Amino acid sequence: MLPIKVKLLLVCLVAGLASACNSPMPQMSCGTSGPLCASGPAVTSAPVPKAVPLPKPAPVYSTAPRREMGPPAEVEVFPVDLAGVMPSAQPRLKVENVTPLEPDTVGGSGADGRSGSSDAHGSPQQGNAAGTQEDQAGGADNGNSSGVSGVSGVSGVSGVSGVSGVSGTSGTSRATVAAGTATVSGLSGGAALPGAAIAPGSLATKAAATQQGAPAVPYRIGLLLPLRSDALRQASEALRAGFLAAWERDRQGVEVSVIETGDAAPDVLASYTEALPQQDMIVGPLSRSAVSAVANSRKVAKPTIALNYPDNRDTASLPPQMMLIGLSIEDEARQMADWASREQPGATAYVVGGSVAWQRRSAGAFAAQWQRVGLSAKMVELSTANGYLNDGELVALRGKLQMEPGAVVFAALDPDQTRQLRIALAAPPLGDVPIYGTSSLNPGRSRQIAGTEMDGVRLLDMPWQLQRDHPAVMVYPQLAPGSERKPDADMERLYALGIDAYRVAREIARQQDQPTAKFRLDGVTGQLNVSFGDGTARFERRELQAVYKNGVPVPLTLSQQP
Repeated sequence: MLPIKVKLLLVCLVAGLASACNSPMPQMSCGTSGPLCASGPAVTSAPVPKAVPLPKPAPVYSTAPRREMGPPAEVEVFPVDLAGVMPSAQPRLKVENVTPLEPDTVGGSGADGRSGSSDAHGSPQQGNAAGTQEDQAGGADNGNSSGVSGVSGVSGVSGVSGVSGVSGTSGTSRATVAAGTATVSGLSGGAALPGAAIAPGSLATKAAATQQGAPAVPYRIGLLLPLRSDALRQASEALRAGFLAAWERDRQGVEVSVIETGDAAPDVLASYTEALPQQDMIVGPLSRSAVSAVANSRKVAKPTIALNYPDNRDTASLPPQMMLIGLSIEDEARQMADWASREQPGATAYVVGGSVAWQRRSAGAFAAQWQRVGLSAKMVELSTANGYLNDGELVALRGKLQMEPGAVVFAALDPDQTRQLRIALAAPPLGDVPIYGTSSLNPGRSRQIAGTEMDGVRLLDMPWQLQRDHPAVMVYPQLAPGSERKPDADMERLYALGIDAYRVAREIARQQDQPTAKFRLDGVTGQLNVSFGDGTARFERRELQAVYKNGVPVPLTLSQQP
């Protein structure tokens, strides 16, 4: 038997083990200790492990080989020059809209600015609405010019939204800004477009060649204007604005180059001669002396549409390739003589004018045409002082008209002078003396004076001035006012002449494959009848007949015309 001490030791040992087995599991607390049992050691709980971020997936790179760009792109050249129509536009910019031939070329949309490339390294650029000076000097071909992006195409180059330049296939847009004259052949030093064989021909010929797969070749029109002339700059800007407004509306297949000159005839002739090899047609010059110099130079080898008349118009012999379409006060006076002679058969006409050159030309043309139809014309030249007609001469004219009942008056005067004449002749006993005049009697909408003093006065003017709500007029934007003043009636008429000049030029180009280009246009300057290519060119403009009512010239309907 075991000793009593050993037995007691075993009992204690067994009791201790049982107590440990029956004890609950220890509670773990952050950084604290607790006894496992009364005599057990202190235990420290384990720290909570920190979260470990998941590794980023490796970027996936395409292993497909990079495709090379396809064959050279077809390039359409649009020299943009909207100064005068949109005052905020940058002048003399040339924009190339490049469209790759293959629709599946690598690049994606380009419209979102992500996958489309607008620089040499394929990274999209942020467009600059104003454009930079470096852009305007040229050199956007390197792809690093700001203002050209895969988002808006050309919005940063011209300062206007302009040409998109984003085809939706490759997302590539390219723009070239040429300093000086906007022209593909570089009249002011710009380089010619590579890979484009320029050959003369009509729009129809070039369109047919394009349909057969040949590179698109635009018909090139050079607009020759004295924009460097102090005296003629404003008129040139108005005419240029109208010409480019018409080109903007119907420019397919046509490229326009604005060629700046001075007002000296030798300078204009030199510019004309230099431009001929690089253009299919020239529109200009503008001044009478320049038109005379070109007409007498024997250098008119391509279609030339002059915007004025030579000094010796009645005796000048024009080259077969030259046509005159300028606004002529003499033509208006002759047309008015025909109208008045139908309304007043057998009447004597008192042709009243002043000492200004245009007034004498207008009076002389009316009198000659009046006498040509077998009627009597009497010339009366009134003197003026500070814009007012001489009272004594007006009284003398009244006495002559009293002695010759049934006479008519042709007023080769301005609107204010005609109003004075009308008031003087309307007093009893004369009553209502028929007064006729040209567009010089219409000061334009901004300068018309309300009242009945001019009521009944008959005049001629163009649809642009008389029928602003006519569909043929409404399709073109109005001439934007300059920084100094609103455009007057003369600038409005020159703007309209620019519109019709482009339309006539384009139609002649379209029919150039035919022996003779014959057509009629419902123009904004009047009804135009054109015959070009068969001997001496013929051009006729018939303006609208109108009568003053409540201070406003109102066009006559067909039923009201004689």
